[in-house]
Amino acid sequence: MSRVSEEDAVRLTAWVHGRVHGVGFRWWARARALESGLVGAATNLRDGRVEVVAEGPRSDCERLLGLLRSGNTPGTVTAVVERWSAARGGLTTFVER
Repeated sequence: MSRVSEEDAVRLTAWVHGRVHGVGFRWWARARALESGLVGAATNLRDGRVEVVAEGPRSDCERLLGLLRSGNTPGTVTAVVERWSAARGGLTTFVER
């Protein structure tokens, strides 16, 4: 039996603004997500942001969001914009793109 049922899972999409390309930010976000058992991806966007998509229990996603905003990340985060939605499923791990 899985740790969280599909009904309990949520999807966090967070757009991280600042100097977050070329500083190990995606690797760091992936490591933090995997530590919490989340699945999803951290993707560099052309406009300089990183998009972090994570699915799992809401409390674990909230913890990841707090880490993204903590000031203890690689690079410099100036803002994090979040969107919450129902989990879509179909993800098996957390990857960097």
